[in-house]
Amino acid sequence: MVMNIQIKITDAEWEVMRVVWAHGSVTSREIIEILESKMQWKAPTIKTLIGRLVEKGALATSPEGRKFIYTAKVSEQESMDVYTEDILSRVCNKHNGKVIADLVEEVALSKKDIASLMELLQKKSESALEVVPCECVTGQCECHLHHS
Repeated sequence: MVMNIQIKITDAEWEVMRVVWAHGSVTSREIIEILESKMQWKAPTIKTLIGRLVEKGALATSPEGRKFIYTAKVSEQESMDVYTEDILSRVCNKHNGKVIADLVEEVALSKKDIASLMELLQKKSESALEVVPCECVTGQCECHLHHS
């Protein structure tokens, strides 16, 4: 069962989780077969990552004969939300629009994705602030340096 919990996942752990999310339930052998060629990782490295994810509570294990089956305890969407929040927490709120614009410019989007984004932005514009306030600690961004 996928739970609604926030767990920070490293870049390497993301690779393992993507396999588990894609397959629903998977053995360590299947994860290893997929990631050995893509990442040029050895089996012990992948097993270490799986173990870390189990310890963090991101993966559940259930025995099946001599094997363990791994399933996600965190959803892909929840993990993406945590990742997005983490990225945006690293910059001044005044730069959020620029970060999002840079993402939109850099990634491949379908016409449906673009239409969905345009609709979302239209709705968002109805309640948008004139100026997004800076919430950084004084000295942590340019805002406070120019308006002291």
